[in-house]
Amino acid sequence: MTTVLTSQKSETVVTNSLKNTTSSLDSLSPNQQLLPLTAIVNSNDHLEIGGCDVVDLVSQYGSPLYILDEVSLRTACQQYRDAFSKHYQGQSQVLYASKAWSCLAVCAIVGSEGLGIDVVSAGEILTALRAGVSPSLIYFHGNNKSADELSYSLEFGCTIVVDNWNELQTLDLLAKEQSIAMSLAPRIMLRLTPGIECHTHEYIQTGHIDSKFGFDPNEIEAVFAFVAKSSLNCIGIHAHIGSQIFELQPHQDIGGVMVQWFKLAIEKYGLKFSELNIGGGLGIRYVESDDPPSIEDWVQTVSAGVTDAFIASGLPLPKLLCEPGRSLVGATCVTAYTIGGSKTVPDIRTYITVDGGMSDNPRPITYQSKYRAVVANHMSASLSQTVTIAGKHCESGDILIKDIQLPETNVGDILVVFGTGAYNYSMASNYNRLPKPAAVVVGTGDSSLIIKRETREDLLRQDCLPERLYQSTKV
Repeated sequence: MTTVLTSQKSETVVTNSLKNTTSSLDSLSPNQQLLPLTAIVNSNDHLEIGGCDVVDLVSQYGSPLYILDEVSLRTACQQYRDAFSKHYQGQSQVLYASKAWSCLAVCAIVGSEGLGIDVVSAGEILTALRAGVSPSLIYFHGNNKSADELSYSLEFGCTIVVDNWNELQTLDLLAKEQSIAMSLAPRIMLRLTPGIECHTHEYIQTGHIDSKFGFDPNEIEAVFAFVAKSSLNCIGIHAHIGSQIFELQPHQDIGGVMVQWFKLAIEKYGLKFSELNIGGGLGIRYVESDDPPSIEDWVQTVSAGVTDAFIASGLPLPKLLCEPGRSLVGATCVTAYTIGGSKTVPDIRTYITVDGGMSDNPRPITYQSKYRAVVANHMSASLSQTVTIAGKHCESGDILIKDIQLPETNVGDILVVFGTGAYNYSMASNYNRLPKPAAVVVGTGDSSLIIKRETREDLLRQDCLPERLYQSTKV
């Protein structure tokens, strides 16, 4: 059975199905859904995810609350992994871009599905290691890795994706200094700027020439020459062309761009390249009008592009790596808020406030991102008003959703915003000294806390008040 919510004008406002069966979930691409795969409307007219009533979850854990659907996350991992097995004839490895949401539970789930982890700091390395991920499956990114971070990565044997000359030269020195302690030369890849642009927000375009990331094409031969004489084991090259991408053509093209550098490194500089990492970037469906390709379609496109390019070049197929983040975890999580007051500005708009906002989801104020939401305790109520969802922070721009259709709401109702698994908790802050929310994972009717809610005392944990300043307040 399918439940579709419609407005009084019969316009479809929630176009993905709310299902009461899990029999066909594995055939759905999670990134194409507005809600997690297990979402249904239960007999209480409440939204239910992973067999757990969202209203009950808020009652138990409080709000704001991140709710992660384990089935959706595992399904996305499996679809990436299985699609490469189906469509790519060489070896492959999927890496989770953990900057989307780095925490022990998420890393443990994706690790248990056979995925590696893409990290961008020593903190994310530690998180992946503590979650049980093998260092051999951890790839260290970033455009300004410190010497301390690089040394930390070498200590565990992670693969380092080198972004610039400073890192390359620092790594070579570290490799020589630590050669006695290390049994093998450091494994590195080189991040190159492929010069491919995509139609996405300018802040999240990373593959065009004017980018802070990666070596410029004009310096590639100098980089290859340096690496060939270094103490480093360079295994391949990496490129990433952006995120929240709905176009397939750029990902079809990337193989042809990268193979020329792969071939040059092998044939002119004698580098033993074996891995090609084409990054991630597949988008998800935040609102009804979004129409991203499926995970399998994306993998098939990438696989075909790389295969055709390498066969044409006469090179054997490389081990193909990709780094999905948003398309793995974005649609698998929702955020539940408790509705507070409202304000109507005559002939302009009605504001409804919630107990969170830009501190738990900075994407609307940062990227002008759009979201969809429902009132979780009145799922079948008519959509009778157009409102703007405002956060509680002292910023006029703290608006989660502008002009959304909702039922009549009351103080204490539960608003659920979809698609908050990527870049929500990971970019959360304590702005206005708000504690960060809790997060739970749900499945088969059970819920487990994966991130504790911060307390007011937690906000002071790192503060220091010198005695002379404390005494001055007593004057």
